Amino acid sequence: MQRKVFLIIMAGLLSSRGLFAEEQAKTFMGQEMIVTATKTENKRQDIANSIIIIDQKEINASGAHTVGELLENKTGIDLGSYGNYGGAVQEIHIRGMNADGTQVFVNGVRQNSISLGTADVARIPLVNIEKIEIVKGSGSLLYGSGASGGVINIFTKNPDRKKMDLTLTAEGGSQGTYGFSLAQGMAITDELGYFLTLGKKGTEGFRDNSDLDAKDASLKLTYHKSDKLNVSLFGDFVDREYGMPGVTPPAGTVPYYIAGQEYYNGEAASLLNRHEDRDGHVVLHIDGKASEQVNYSFKTDYAYSRSYNYNRDIFGYSSYKTWVTNQVGSFEGNMTFKPASGCELLLGGEYTHYENENRQIGMNTVGLEIPATETDYFHDLHSSALYMEAQYRPFRLIKFQTGIRHEDNSMFSAKNVFRYGIVLNPTEKTTVKFNSGSHFKAPTMNDLFWPDDGYTKGNPSLQPETGWHTDVTLEHELCDNVFVTAGYFHWNVKNKIAWAEDSSQPAYYGYYWVPTNLDSYKADGMELSAKAGLNGNLTVSLDYTLLYAVEEKAGSAERQSMYTPRHQFRAQLTYDDKHGLTVSPSITAMGRRPYYKATNPGTEADRYVASYWLLNLKVSKKISDHFSLSLSANNLFDRDYVTRLENFYDAYFRSTLSPYPGAGRSVLASVTYKY
Repeated sequence: MQRKVFLIIMAGLLSSRGLFAEEQAKTFMGQEMIVTATKTENKRQDIANSIIIIDQKEINASGAHTVGELLENKTGIDLGSYGNYGGAVQEIHIRGMNADGTQVFVNGVRQNSISLGTADVARIPLVNIEKIEIVKGSGSLLYGSGASGGVINIFTKNPDRKKMDLTLTAEGGSQGTYGFSLAQGMAITDELGYFLTLGKKGTEGFRDNSDLDAKDASLKLTYHKSDKLNVSLFGDFVDREYGMPGVTPPAGTVPYYIAGQEYYNGEAASLLNRHEDRDGHVVLHIDGKASEQVNYSFKTDYAYSRSYNYNRDIFGYSSYKTWVTNQVGSFEGNMTFKPASGCELLLGGEYTHYENENRQIGMNTVGLEIPATETDYFHDLHSSALYMEAQYRPFRLIKFQTGIRHEDNSMFSAKNVFRYGIVLNPTEKTTVKFNSGSHFKAPTMNDLFWPDDGYTKGNPSLQPETGWHTDVTLEHELCDNVFVTAGYFHWNVKNKIAWAEDSSQPAYYGYYWVPTNLDSYKADGMELSAKAGLNGNLTVSLDYTLLYAVEEKAGSAERQSMYTPRHQFRAQLTYDDKHGLTVSPSITAMGRRPYYKATNPGTEADRYVASYWLLNLKVSKKISDHFSLSLSANNLFDRDYVTRLENFYDAYFRSTLSPYPGAGRSVLASVTYKY
């Protein structure tokens, strides 16, 4: 049956009118302009890093509902989630590194939590995104701590100076899913414009306590006064409330009640745990040309996030209400000098101030607060950095890049970061890239200052993780419509921060769990991707990643890193004709991943998370000058799969290793009005 459905889809594609029409194919990748890799505009073929670019057309054709789904299984990218329920965290892992090794920005504002070090990309609305630039390899030279694996920079839409934009979308689908969004932008004067977005979405989820209620808003103001002065002011706010169902308990689990409240059942390990997020960002950019040889850019931003976590434990050991508030303010300035043809020098500096408050109060087994357990901790720290990067192309065939960063952090001694790159252009459409850079990741606020709750606490003596990231990439364009990339990468991390029991610190139950600089890990891998445009109607893209990621626990042998697959694959077809029909099926495949218990120091996995593949499909049709309809189906064949594992404890303290299940088939229909 599944094979028949897929064949019908493909037959419909091939028989659609206009597929074999003679249209000019698009030359699409080698000449694209990139900002993220060097903080100045450069062509893709002039940059030493491995690059992924996702444009507006690809976003529209995708059936993805979140940024995480959009990026899933792109070359070198693994999406980490906890079951794909409504509010599930979605983390990006680049080349097998932990999620805290990827820095995510929206219009230059860092999205990574200072408490956790990771970014939840599920919070970022898709409707407002114009373009995504992904720069793989060490980004610590220009972006500092936590860019060990790479940088993701998301750019939101700008007002069209020639016309007014107005887009209204309403959607609904299975699992009680709904959504509404408005995007409206226009020029107010010849120089001044704005772009506004409003959105609301929700779902009941595919199992109990997996619901989501989310609202978002953003506003961008732009002022353009020739090339000498450009100003933009962007602000956004996201409000999310959702359930946290945990793992699926083992078969045969019967509902359990505490004081008349159902605590767990056969679908969800928790029916009571909830979470709320309130995030806001403001960023001001000023850039332009001081002269033909000198460019400048300045940025100042402020980020505020407040999360509330309601966590109930059957036995009351870890039943808490927790409020975490983070505030981050930063300033950055850059000057770019072009003293001669082929020569470019970037000089920059930044200062960032971090504030973190953690308020917590314990609860008993029936959910009543215990006032004597209330704690409220406030911590702040700051960092400052100066950096320089030079680019020099003595002649057409070769280009050199090098740079250095000096960073001071109030919690540890200064760090120096280096980067080297070489770009070879043997032909106009062939590029060979070599890129190598050192990197570091500072301890998070949780690592440093987690409150002493009787069995866990932070460690203010931690040192940053350090290492190197090196890659070699080949990019080649064939016949103006096929773009192929192939690459090899290697990275390592020393002084890996890991939470573990410390036998020198007795706790009420055993020993304290504290973070320490104990472990190390490394990886080697290959990336292959191809994108082909056929006759102007059909685009085919293929992505494959081969990864050998290895971790080494203190005093133990090397082993395959937990949750890292050997193989990842993604394929997508996009058919788009002149009559407004777009059909886009995609397949993602994930190899099996090892799981180790915290007490397992050996090389053999306790269990493997099984491999799986999924088929998604989106079909859209423009039905008039203003209206279009779309239908998307994720996990079209309703396949069972698992994202992670965790222990489930029942009321008798019996422990069972249980799965976070991936969502089954979901269908979403939408209607869009565009002025």
